[in-house]
Amino acid sequence: MTVNHLSSALSMSPAELEALDRRHLVRSMHRGDIADRVIIVRGEGCTVWDSLGNELLDAAGGGVWHSPIGHGRADMAEVASKQMREIEFFTSLMEFSNDKAILLAARLAELAPEGINRVFFANGGSEAVESAIKAARLYHTRHGEPDRTWILSRQHSFHGSTYGSGTLTGFPHMQAGVGPNLPNVERLSPATYYRAGYLYGGMDPTDFLVRELEETIARIGAGNIAAMIGEPVMAGGGVLRPPADYWPRMGEVLRKNGILLIADEVVTAYGRTGAWFDSVQRDLKPDMIAMAKGIAGGYAPLGATLMTDDIAETIIGSGGFFHGYTFQGHPVACALGLATIDIIEREGLIGKASQIAEWFGVGLAPAVGLDPVGDVRVEGSLACLELISDPQTTQPMDWGVAERVAFEIRTKHGVIARPYGHNLVMAPPLVITEAEARRAADAVVDVVTRLRLDGTIVAG
Repeated sequence: MTVNHLSSALSMSPAELEALDRRHLVRSMHRGDIADRVIIVRGEGCTVWDSLGNELLDAAGGGVWHSPIGHGRADMAEVASKQMREIEFFTSLMEFSNDKAILLAARLAELAPEGINRVFFANGGSEAVESAIKAARLYHTRHGEPDRTWILSRQHSFHGSTYGSGTLTGFPHMQAGVGPNLPNVERLSPATYYRAGYLYGGMDPTDFLVRELEETIARIGAGNIAAMIGEPVMAGGGVLRPPADYWPRMGEVLRKNGILLIADEVVTAYGRTGAWFDSVQRDLKPDMIAMAKGIAGGYAPLGATLMTDDIAETIIGSGGFFHGYTFQGHPVACALGLATIDIIEREGLIGKASQIAEWFGVGLAPAVGLDPVGDVRVEGSLACLELISDPQTTQPMDWGVAERVAFEIRTKHGVIARPYGHNLVMAPPLVITEAEARRAADAVVDVVTRLRLDGTIVAG
């Protein structure tokens, strides 16, 4: 089937669109065994509609933790239209720039943790992390330490899917069959309270993890390590909040050994956990921050690597930072980024995360203690139910179970939650109402109440 122009595409039936999808589109995390197709064609606030006309509550933030300001906003469409009429795009290569990229960089510097003043734009989170890897290695090379090439990451982290960022990601599926992967990457244990009793050998979690870091540095050699990257709260790992003393103590060890700290705030920035940057409330003190997701409200692809003046001046001086992307600092995306900040400030969405946490805490409480639910975690507007097949051993459910649970939640209740490994997670737009949050929580509780330890779901 050939699509000649937009009008013919708009007049297509759902079946015709699905046929084109199956024939031509390779989607994110595409697997041949996924037979279902949900073609989203419209959105408003926290509601989206598929091509069949089904109305769905988006409790997953556009499906991947973003959309902080909600879908289908006319004010954002006007911002994009106005910018396109002025200039749609011109390069940010070498001496060139544009006003919107400059203004957004300045606003980000105002909002960022103290000492973070410089911004390198990208098109998404993977590129932002990739840029941070290069910047960290180059920084040390320019300071006469070219052997500092190792990057420390953590198991169950998610840092992207490009070559370097995908190697840092702590899920083996990301590296399977595409190697050799980026060399000189070491993954540490994650910080988590759940399963702490046997993960850390009876030790205090932070004591164990700091000792592991010190032992890893001693084994590899401090003079060989460029940076450590970590999410302030591990989103993909299942909304894992670290102990309060974890990041301050980890940061102290890293600074003592001259190792840079990269905060991956692709998910946690822009109000997800109740702050512009979660690094501040974790006392993380990063040298660089990778961000994306909500930076342009989900209305255009945009990401950024934020860094200190020292790092920026080091990498752009004496040879320059020979690195970049065609659409870096795209003026339409940056205009939308400026508008997103204005909307978040005007509508008080930073403070909304604590409200959402209360709503989810109450709504998901009936799931606590169910045999297949090992743990329920809520951190700001992020929520996770960890699914297990054995309450005694806390053995995780197979990944396919969470997918079936999410399918049942969507088809029975019209609510979109996200399966992530053996976890079920939610991260709705920050504009969600109390009634919508209650509806999402009720849908999740109904289905996990009918979930059995063998992974089957009893009909409801």
